[in-house]
Amino acid sequence: MNHLEIYVSNLKTSYVFYNWLLPQLGFASYQNWAAGFSFRKKDFYLVFVQTQAKYLANGYNRCNVGLNHLAFSVSSRAKVDFFKKQLEHRQVTLLYPERYPYAGARTIMLAFLKTPTASN
Repeated sequence: MNHLEIYVSNLKTSYVFYNWLLPQLGFASYQNWAAGFSFRKKDFYLVFVQTQAKYLANGYNRCNVGLNHLAFSVSSRAKVDFFKKQLEHRQVTLLYPERYPYAGARTIMLAFLKTPTASN
């Protein structure tokens, strides 16, 4: 995969969040322009673009058609715990907290999260 482009409801809030998260996962800032930004890791990059105002009323629901979530790998359970604490500190909604740190198979450790919006 070369890149993934994600439209966001609030570019400024998204930048603050991903500018914290992605460098900790090995991504580096790649591009910045008035309506977006990107982060790169090796030959792959993530692009975040401000949704046009006329489409904002549609809102986002992870169960609708489209992208459900992004999953990143980390090196240890300690890293999973670190990210959980940091996300809670940033008031990011953790999805399925009753399953933490596992989802599905007991060998996979995950912290589910919903990217913050300007309202939370």
